[in-house]
Amino acid sequence: MARSDLLISLVRAGAAGDRAALESTTEALVADERAKNHHSVADRLERALAAVNVTPPALTTSSSQSGSGKDTILELEPRTTLGQLMLPLPVARGGQQLVEEHTRADVLRAHGYEPRHRVLLSGPPGNGKTSFAEAIAEGLGLPFFVVRYDALIGSYLGETNARLRKLFDYVRTRPSVLFFDEFDSIGKERGDTHETGEIKRVVSFLLMQLDQLPSYVVVIAATNHAELLDRAVWRRFQMRLSFPAPDRQRIGSSTILSPNGPISLKQHQRLSVENSVQ
Repeated sequence: MARSDLLISLVRAGAAGDRAALESTTEALVADERAKNHHSVADRLERALAAVNVTPPALTTSSSQSGSGKDTILELEPRTTLGQLMLPLPVARGGQQLVEEHTRADVLRAHGYEPRHRVLLSGPPGNGKTSFAEAIAEGLGLPFFVVRYDALIGSYLGETNARLRKLFDYVRTRPSVLFFDEFDSIGKERGDTHETGEIKRVVSFLLMQLDQLPSYVVVIAATNHAELLDRAVWRRFQMRLSFPAPDRQRIGSSTILSPNGPISLKQHQRLSVENSVQ
């Protein structure tokens, strides 16, 4: 499925005369082939790309780019690392496993497996869900895409689905981390009698797009209201992590980074007091 998506994106980019999309899609294909140790094929793809002279069609204008899926995301540079976050032990281990699976994806594929790439985070606000998603992007060295709901959700019938399609078509062209914050706003329970038929169609289309995402796109969704999510949403995510509010014991036993290495928060507080006295 991942390879077929890339080939479709490659054809679309060539037909539209979109050099940037053609290059990013070809680079993703090259990375996929090298991960499978098909280095000769990867080299041929790179040579073919260098020899291609893409000429945009006469009717192609800058307005066509304004309607691309790139308009519905913010690309941020990830700076936070997993080691800087105060996380529950299951969440910290889950993050480390996710990074390791993608770092060693070639080993998994050699045995017929794909790394997990759909993660659902739930818990009260302010407990590190967004920072966790950013840290995963930093750990994998991938672009961090944050979905803009103001540009995604339309007021006309079918408009949101059309923008969702463009969004997913865009992210398929390159390895990345795609982050949906406040996921309950778009993944609501379809059985809710207070919701319109349009949101139900959006949820159904969203679930289909999630199923078709290649494994080199890591999609992370976060919600503060897990009870509002559609039941089918939960089944789409291979990893589900809970972010409870930290208690006093966990805060006191947590570690933070210092110039001399990790130290406990209590040690950090004691050193701060001693330095202020001096």
